[in-house]
Amino acid sequence: MPVTCPATVLAPGDTDRTISVGGTSRDFKLHVPAAYDGKAAVPLIVDFHPLGGSGASERTGSPYPAKTDAEGVIMAFPSGKQGPSGGAWNVGPCCVASVDDVAFAKALVAEVQKSACIDPKRVYAVGFSMGGGMSHYLACHASDVFAAVAPAAFDLLKENVDDCKPTRPLSVVIFRGTSDPIVPYAGGYSDVVSGMPINFLGAKTTFEKWGQLNECTGSASAEDAQGCSAFSTCKGGVEVRLCTKQGGGHEAGNAQVAWPILKKYALP
Repeated sequence: MPVTCPATVLAPGDTDRTISVGGTSRDFKLHVPAAYDGKAAVPLIVDFHPLGGSGASERTGSPYPAKTDAEGVIMAFPSGKQGPSGGAWNVGPCCVASVDDVAFAKALVAEVQKSACIDPKRVYAVGFSMGGGMSHYLACHASDVFAAVAPAAFDLLKENVDDCKPTRPLSVVIFRGTSDPIVPYAGGYSDVVSGMPINFLGAKTTFEKWGQLNECTGSASAEDAQGCSAFSTCKGGVEVRLCTKQGGGHEAGNAQVAWPILKKYALP
């Protein structure tokens, strides 16, 4: 079905939005680039902040607008509820309790679609650190809404990987640094959030797990000039990519690499 664009065209700029999800008030910042004209459906990127952050801080720090604004891509920057270590996302064992952030993400997408001309088949999740964890989690639990994801500086967790059962194959682009002091490249135990210990699978094990979930066949490719290795023969024509930065620390993903990959994929 073709998308019917709202009659009122959103003005460019950033606005603060609030929605009610399960009786709880949730906040996000909506970013409308100058190139958006409201005449044709555009992609939506939902960008999740790291532990202790907010939608406003992620809007400031995100590498994506510089890459996607020229294409008229709408972005949303949600704020997590306060946990033991500040603003956070609930990915099961961590990092804020009694919050349904999957429902929040889905409600946010539906809310943006009311006022912006969004292609419902081209909605993507990205995020840094804990926000990367939320991107992984949405790939596991909301593949009916998100076409592809690009998590940075976070892995799947031993505590939640068995519950990762996407309803369809979807592309995943992972960014990791080999010298990350917060989320070790090899994985392992973390008690950064008090009372909510977790165990990271590690970059390569997470990469391989997504390859299994997407029923990819054959071996991963050798790393390219951006340090990216990929499973490219996967069910549904999707791909799984791990982009490793040698000596890289705890840092955001590379939007210059991620966006050309993400935008190739749409919901069936």
